[in-house]
Amino acid sequence: MEIDDPKQVVLQVGSVLKKLRKDKGLSLEELAQVTGVSKLTLGNIERGDTNPTIGMLWKISNSLSVPLMALFSDSSDVQVSRAGEGLRIAGDDDAWVIEPIFQQSRLNIEMCRAYLQPNSTYYPEKHHPHSTEVATVMTGQVEIRVNDESYRLSAFDSISFRADDTHSYTNLSDELAVLHIILRYN
Repeated sequence: MEIDDPKQVVLQVGSVLKKLRKDKGLSLEELAQVTGVSKLTLGNIERGDTNPTIGMLWKISNSLSVPLMALFSDSSDVQVSRAGEGLRIAGDDDAWVIEPIFQQSRLNIEMCRAYLQPNSTYYPEKHHPHSTEVATVMTGQVEIRVNDESYRLSAFDSISFRADDTHSYTNLSDELAVLHIILRYN
């Protein structure tokens, strides 16, 4: 699916969220309680009136026990993802931006392209229990910290770790770092 209109994606996320919430028998108030996201914000997301941050989407997907990319459902068998086109989701400070690439619900796998601004650090929200994260640095040099260990990766280096462990990404250079990230939900 090529996404020409990001507003359509925001509307789609809202529609999918509303369906998931109703399928689980939750009111907006109940979802707000379990996610820590206000009822007003959740309502705005469901109506497509706001573009949620990646932190909000993580909280919502974790609380609903669904992969993050399940909020961006697409039913096509063939998908093309072009860098810089389509949905871009920013972290709270815009240092970290992701572009969802693919989501394979039957395999519990999703893939995204991530951009980390120069000399900045991103601390993700806690991921689903027992999930696995695989990150490959495409450009730049990135330090990935998992629990208390640091790993320095250069272009085309990869790392795999439990995504529910505390982790962070730090761009050590003066240039934008690009990563490909695969999440597998167990």
